[in-house]
Amino acid sequence: MKQLLIRHSSPLCGEICISGSKNAALPILAASLLSTEPVRIANIPNLSDIKILCEILTCLGCTVNTKGGHVLSVDASQVKNLIAPYDLAGKIRASFLIMGPLLARFGKVRMALPGGCPIGSRPVNLHLKGFAALGAEISQGYGYIELRAPRLTGARLYFDFPSVGATENILMAATLADGVSILENAAAEPEIVDLANFLCSMGASISGAGTDTIRVQGVPYLCGTDYTIIPDRIEAGSFMIATAITRGDVTLRGVICDHLKPVTAKIQEAGAKVFTNDESIRVCADSPFHSLDIKTLPFPGFPTDMQAQMMALLSTANGTSIITETIFENRFMHAAELTRMGADIQIEGRTAVIKGTKRLTGSRVCATDLRAGASLALAGLAADGYTTISGIHHLVRGYENFDQKLRTLGADAEFITLS
Repeated sequence: MKQLLIRHSSPLCGEICISGSKNAALPILAASLLSTEPVRIANIPNLSDIKILCEILTCLGCTVNTKGGHVLSVDASQVKNLIAPYDLAGKIRASFLIMGPLLARFGKVRMALPGGCPIGSRPVNLHLKGFAALGAEISQGYGYIELRAPRLTGARLYFDFPSVGATENILMAATLADGVSILENAAAEPEIVDLANFLCSMGASISGAGTDTIRVQGVPYLCGTDYTIIPDRIEAGSFMIATAITRGDVTLRGVICDHLKPVTAKIQEAGAKVFTNDESIRVCADSPFHSLDIKTLPFPGFPTDMQAQMMALLSTANGTSIITETIFENRFMHAAELTRMGADIQIEGRTAVIKGTKRLTGSRVCATDLRAGASLALAGLAADGYTTISGIHHLVRGYENFDQKLRTLGADAEFITLS
């Protein structure tokens, strides 16, 4: 069984390059199903979620080749199997993103309900509502969902919540639908914009991505393309907080600073110095941190995927901080593990009250989900002694070479195997 071992760190210093975005790469890989021509995708992160989705594409009949480094080519011209394998689909939430492309191109698809991190209820009803608006017939049973539509038709639909996954799925489906689709109260995350840019590079007609209203004019077909994924803003934010929690001085290369504005603002408010350049961001932290009030919100608000990491930082700040989680109702599971390390955290519904402490202590803890794993690792950097984190299969789903990047900055961190 693999675990992550971290020792109390001196201030992190140096520079690292940020990997491509997992949350952008997954829907873009799914979107490759829309074309009969090969697509080439660069800056793909080497992560377990990516590998699982590539396995799903292969099972459907795609040819997926690694071009060396972080480049993949996908040829979906020979897709014949329209049933996603149960054992793979149940492993990752992003498996559900193949529904829109397969429905749009082939008129039918069947797959198991998706898996992912246990961070709260993430029903697919918004996806299904959107598919129904485009003309799909939906049937469910025995853990599977089946969609059928001889031809999708453009429609105006309003999302009850700006769901990233639902926006991505319906956006992909609408590209090949007859007529115009208007998606209102759509998600505006940078990953949505990246997906739209990818689809447009294939010949789609999309406007408004990055706002709450997206207009899609359906086209007869989509062609192949050569595309580069955006940097991972959550990985970048995590290393910004790693720098802050160790009172370090680190430069992150290959970032888009506009994507990090919510995290940057809160880190600066807490007391760190942040310097931005065209494609880099530098964090300097050499003084005690102040308490904060944070509420997670859809973009451009503070991202829920950074909430756990920020809780680790605030556990070491002066004063009492409050974090309100509005996106997922079960995303405070890391709090109990942080308290094992000496943090003072009280959970009241969707609110966490964090009283800063001067001293965290190393402990044996367990990552309950992807971002919880990052939170515990960051706390381990600031804690006295050694911290051993189990459940790190979650962590490697979202962070490429996490331990190596920490070591590059001077941390003592390594994956170990226990018999």
